[in-house]
Amino acid sequence: MIPTSGVYSIVLFDGQCNLCNGSVKFIIRHDPLRQFRFAPLQSDIGRKIVAAHGGDRSDRDSILLLEGDRLYDRSTAALRIARRLNGPLPLLALLLIIPPPIRNLVYRWIARNRYRWFGRSDTCMIPSEVNRARFLSDAD
Repeated sequence: MIPTSGVYSIVLFDGQCNLCNGSVKFIIRHDPLRQFRFAPLQSDIGRKIVAAHGGDRSDRDSILLLEGDRLYDRSTAALRIARRLNGPLPLLALLLIIPPPIRNLVYRWIARNRYRWFGRSDTCMIPSEVNRARFLSDAD
């Protein structure tokens, strides 16, 4: 079954990217309302969600955000996530006024270099027992 994001939003990320894993941990720390669930793009459920919503299944250079039935990618996904976190992070959403092609130039530059700068893991992140329920699996 492919989960919908009616109750919560789903963040799809490169589970082998250390920057992406760090970003997921950051989101968890700044999401006291537990609005987000997570799935690696490499997982079966991640691939199914992307395919069901018309995303590019081969694109692992992008964080994806499923809100309702809408799939956002790259800087738009990151900024839409930021605006729902606590502290001053929602102010970053002001950057949404910049056209996506301009925002995504910076996003793509970071994405292209993320393995070199932050490293890569041979396996996807394993969530802690406390956060395990926030990660989607095929059993959901």
